[in-house]
Amino acid sequence: MNAIPAEKFIHESRGGTIIDVRSPNEFAAGHIPNATNIPLFSDEQRATIGTIYADAGRDEAVSKGLEFVGPKMADFVHQTRALLSGNRSDVAFVHCWRGGMRSQSFAWLLETSGINVRVLSGGYKSFRKLAQRRIGFRQPMVVLSGLTGAGKTEFLKQLDDAGEQVIDLEGLANHRGSSFGALGLGEQPSTEQFENRLFEALEKLDPERYFWVEDEGSRLGSVVVPPRFVKQIRRSAAVFLDVPKERRIDNLLREYGGLDRQGLIESTKGIQKRLGGQNAIATINAIQSGDTRTAADITLSYYDRSYLKAMAGLPRETSIDICTKALTDEEVVASLIIEGRSLANVSQDSFNRQP
Repeated sequence: MNAIPAEKFIHESRGGTIIDVRSPNEFAAGHIPNATNIPLFSDEQRATIGTIYADAGRDEAVSKGLEFVGPKMADFVHQTRALLSGNRSDVAFVHCWRGGMRSQSFAWLLETSGINVRVLSGGYKSFRKLAQRRIGFRQPMVVLSGLTGAGKTEFLKQLDDAGEQVIDLEGLANHRGSSFGALGLGEQPSTEQFENRLFEALEKLDPERYFWVEDEGSRLGSVVVPPRFVKQIRRSAAVFLDVPKERRIDNLLREYGGLDRQGLIESTKGIQKRLGGQNAIATINAIQSGDTRTAADITLSYYDRSYLKAMAGLPRETSIDICTKALTDEEVVASLIIEGRSLANVSQDSFNRQP
């Protein structure tokens, strides 16, 4: 049986078939991106085996496990072959939680059936350790900053298209970052799965080059951004997009204007205290009447104050403004690339001075 460490497992399995044999609940809590769950035991079976292990010992637990697995063995092989048939590699990359009996048993079955197997040494637990270590690695970043509605996410996409390295935190979290950020989107990943996605995105970067990231706080909806990554954002050099308010309102209307009115109202109620009673009422009335431009104008006044206050308290040493009023999007992107290359060295110097 070929057991390999996490770093090699991730490198070799890229684009291949990763099989997670943990229970469905374990998989749902967090898993290696692009892995397929073929659970050796159901959640109920796993709980039963755990109880037997605690009450009667290992041998009885193993016997019960074999009883559960026996009828499913042929299906495990069929499912694996089906996954491999649509893949360029003939290797199945298998793991469980700690690289113990579950993954070893599954790997033995596949090998017996003539399938090439690699097992993740240390299991998913070792992958998590690698992911958390990589997220804490200090690679120069340049932060794209700007008031709400400045179009930061769209400019990140354009930077990516232009060949710049980009990490889209909002895309990874499936949330736009404000009280309205979940509207029109699906379910968010768990914080653990968000970290796994972030690790995967970081692994695709050239570590010798800087990357762009949007100016985000410690949370994106229900997702918590790793504190070390947030600290790096707050200390790194930034480019502030100075976008006229009317254009920012236009951007917000394109993004939110066609969404369900009741959802917009509920999100407004979520910031009612911070928005102020009269402003909240005026915003809700505007949404109800279909005047979303007025609603956006009122809420921007709150978000602008909040954003500028947060920026003033950051330990960030360098920030360059780009006034976009007379620029096309293409010209903004060209300016961002020029400034980004100069600011990357500033970010690196800042890292070197950090304890």
